[in-house]
Amino acid sequence: MKNLDKYLSLLGEQVDGLLLTSRYSRHYGAEFDIAEGVAIVSKKGCRYFTDSRYIEAAQNGIRDFEVLMTDREHPYSQLLNEAIADFGITALGYEENYLTVAEFNEYVADLNAKLIPMHTEISGFRHVKEPWELDIIRQAQAMADKAFSEVLTRIKAGMTEKELQAEIIYCLYKNGGEGLSFDPIVVSGPNTSLPHGVATDRVIREGDFVTMDFGLMLQGYCSDMTRTVAIGYATDEMKKVYNTVLQAQLAGIAATRAGVKGKEVDAAARKVIADAGYGEYFGHGYGHGLGMEVHEAPNCNPSGNTVMQPGMVTSAEPGIYLPGKFGVRIEDVVIFTADGCENITKSPKDLIII
Repeated sequence: MKNLDKYLSLLGEQVDGLLLTSRYSRHYGAEFDIAEGVAIVSKKGCRYFTDSRYIEAAQNGIRDFEVLMTDREHPYSQLLNEAIADFGITALGYEENYLTVAEFNEYVADLNAKLIPMHTEISGFRHVKEPWELDIIRQAQAMADKAFSEVLTRIKAGMTEKELQAEIIYCLYKNGGEGLSFDPIVVSGPNTSLPHGVATDRVIREGDFVTMDFGLMLQGYCSDMTRTVAIGYATDEMKKVYNTVLQAQLAGIAATRAGVKGKEVDAAARKVIADAGYGEYFGHGYGHGLGMEVHEAPNCNPSGNTVMQPGMVTSAEPGIYLPGKFGVRIEDVVIFTADGCENITKSPKDLIII
């Protein structure tokens, strides 16, 4: 089924049109990525509006939508109202999670249709990936794996966190990335106790842990992975914490299969960490959904009540963070299947000492 057909299935008594304003939903519905624009979907027709910077690419790449250009003489509001009139739309479902208050107020004032919040329904189709989407995510993750293997040859004591972050970004693009899933997290030594720490001018030293969390974009889809390595040597305590995180991740992966709730996967990993005496040092969820956004539903965390289905994609990333000392996180990306999961992250996870 085309993604556009999924959107059309939402139309009925509640709404007779959809207003797609986010880049994610426009990309999903048109199956083509344009940085800026607005789309309207109805059973009588679908139109996609963008400006002169993107109109040629949109006209060449977008199918199943009439593509029109907006400009000063033809603002979005005018083009949208023409579509509303032409298609007989009275109520538009919109993505409330992606609009600012100012944008929403402008649409309410300008459009000749009632606006109905439908973010949950519009974004819900993205939870279960189509086979072609999974193929792109697999390719993106393989590129990240390859980038990591190159990064390992570049890490050394004496370089700063910022210098290592630059090397990671270079390797992600060099190996096929079309963008970054997010700004890479690179922390070392005591900074590794910061789950989302920011790279600094701190010099990496012998005896440090270095945590690297990064991902690249491919055709609008994200990869994501984290690895923690040691520089020169690791103490017994460092090895114990690292092994605990690894065993927790393996327990979570073993519990990963369609039919379970996200919180059950989280609990399997969390128990390993708690039993080892580090429960208070694992504050975030075990995993988040991954697709067009690096953080999207569904989630595997203590409140994750979604019953997981085949084709859902999440991270698997437990961690232990000891304030002022060090932290460890290991992250893979998995695809839920009927009888388990497919781990699409292939980089080694045994402790690497450089």
